[in-house]
Amino acid sequence: MSSAAAVGAKAAQLGKLAVRMTTLAGAGHPSSALSLAHLVTHLMYRQMRHDPGNPRSPVGDRLVLSEGHAVPIVYAAWADLGGAVGVDARTALSVADLDQLRAKGSVLDGHPNPAEGFPFFDAATGSLGMGLSVAAGLALAARLDGCDRRIFCIVGDGESREGQIWEAADFIVDHKLSNVCAIFNCNGQGQAANVSPQQSAERIAAKLSAFGWNVKTIDGHNPAEIEAALAGFPAAPPTAIVARTIKGWGADMLQKGNWHGKPPKESDLPAINAALDAAGGSGGPIGRPPLPAPPKAESSRPDPREVAWPSFGDTMKSGGLAALLEKRAMGTRRAYGATLKAAGELLPQVVVLDADVSNSTFSEIFAAAHPTRFFECKIAEQNMVSAAAGLSAGGYIPFANSFAKFIGRAYDQVELAAISRANVKLVGSHSGITPCSDGPSQMALADVAFFRALTTVRNDERTGPVCWLFQPSDAVAAYHCTRLMLAIRGMCYMRTHRPDVPLLYDETARFEPGGVNVLQPGDDLALVASGYMVHEARKAAELLSRQNIRAALIDAYSLPIQAEKLVDALRRCGGRALVVEDNYGGGYGAAAAEAIAAAGGVRCRCLSVQRIPKSTRTESEELEFCGVGAAQIADQALALLKSGV
Repeated sequence: MSSAAAVGAKAAQLGKLAVRMTTLAGAGHPSSALSLAHLVTHLMYRQMRHDPGNPRSPVGDRLVLSEGHAVPIVYAAWADLGGAVGVDARTALSVADLDQLRAKGSVLDGHPNPAEGFPFFDAATGSLGMGLSVAAGLALAARLDGCDRRIFCIVGDGESREGQIWEAADFIVDHKLSNVCAIFNCNGQGQAANVSPQQSAERIAAKLSAFGWNVKTIDGHNPAEIEAALAGFPAAPPTAIVARTIKGWGADMLQKGNWHGKPPKESDLPAINAALDAAGGSGGPIGRPPLPAPPKAESSRPDPREVAWPSFGDTMKSGGLAALLEKRAMGTRRAYGATLKAAGELLPQVVVLDADVSNSTFSEIFAAAHPTRFFECKIAEQNMVSAAAGLSAGGYIPFANSFAKFIGRAYDQVELAAISRANVKLVGSHSGITPCSDGPSQMALADVAFFRALTTVRNDERTGPVCWLFQPSDAVAAYHCTRLMLAIRGMCYMRTHRPDVPLLYDETARFEPGGVNVLQPGDDLALVASGYMVHEARKAAELLSRQNIRAALIDAYSLPIQAEKLVDALRRCGGRALVVEDNYGGGYGAAAAEAIAAAGGVRCRCLSVQRIPKSTRTESEELEFCGVGAAQIADQALALLKSGV
């Protein structure tokens, strides 16, 4: 029996399972799944070197399904192979388990989601356009491991309209990632109608060629053509296969009209099964390729919580910041860069990505010391975040850097990384309104509210949030917060600021996730701030002292706040709190207010940026223009004291 006949028969078998499971679920995308029947069959049975019993084998090839809604065909193949599933205790997925697609207790989510117990996938997909970037991150991890692991990524023709696909295409060519094979599923149909002519197989192939890929156009339902297209992979330049397919292959009923996201009725299954049997023909068993030889011995990867760190002073000096250390003033972005370099020396699993601003984020300090673990992404933040998720899945600890404002372009990618429970560290410099002369297009003002929302979501073990947020106020705090991010297994976001500011802390100061530090005592009220605003609140406290008002200064450098510690500190400061921040509302003030409201016994007001900023010449002008300058903070504090509310 020929391999082509075997692939055809298996494709029909898997197609029947895909249609059945979506019908029983009452939801799903059987027609999209059928368009991938031959491609997935060839990949998972004939091409990929992987162990179904150990899907995270370091030598196994990987499959990223960017076209996440077509996942039923992969579930069908995994069940047929008896692949392992489960978050902790791994069991073999059975064909009978497919009937539980999308059920609450099932590992089979409606779109790929490894965190729910389907470890064959490395990252959550389904919000379209992200998979090729994840594949790039996985390919970088394989290169760092010295492993010939290959990464296959299936991309839909409709989703190729997403700009991130082409960010990734650029990145993969830039970094010569020949171990990535991108397969474009060109069935010609989107959700509402046919795809644009710009997403035709011919146009996609032309675009990929222009981007520097080795492009092969095939019939995606012809096993011989699929095999021939993959015969030379991997090879430089990176390989792209443009596969013409039929949405609803093998089932005439699903090819008439628009069946996107619409499963048939159970009464239709016999006719569909018969049609698929006829389309697939008969074939024998499919032999799978063996796993490759193990890679070179892995370098030691110590636990980030157990390494012996150099002191703050030694870290800054090693990072080239001795002169600023002597002046006892530097921006938190600089201290972060120096600490990142030290992290790279202690932890070989630390890697860094930047979006063409490394000389502003100061990740350039890491790049100079560890060039093979630094990846320049250029101005493509969405690709950067998803590639970081891929590197995380490959066992590395990625730090992805840009201006905090520009990380906002990748909020969807951040959320998908959170769904994946990726161990990604995001650092946004030039946060808040202190990039004053640049104007509001360069200022991050909604980022705290966005990331703060993620800090309210518990992770699976309920030992912490899905994401931690850090905002250090000085260089010492930046050093410690960077270390905290490394010690946390999971997503973290840190805001750093541009201006050089005085050191507030002794280098022996203690920091912990969610902690608060009382920088100066006071019994009339407390000014609660973080980041750059700690310095402005400090000036406000000095103004208040001239009126014999003792204002405490509290640095709330992390979210979620440890509510008991915050409220206890506030009760010792007169039971009144004014929370100030250099971003729009919904951030630190909202978090503190919720904690205070739940505990009771403290009166609270919040002061955030009051208007859309504009360019000014100095930080103090900008702060005043936006209503959060020192004098305005002092006025709000007086109003709080006088009102009694």
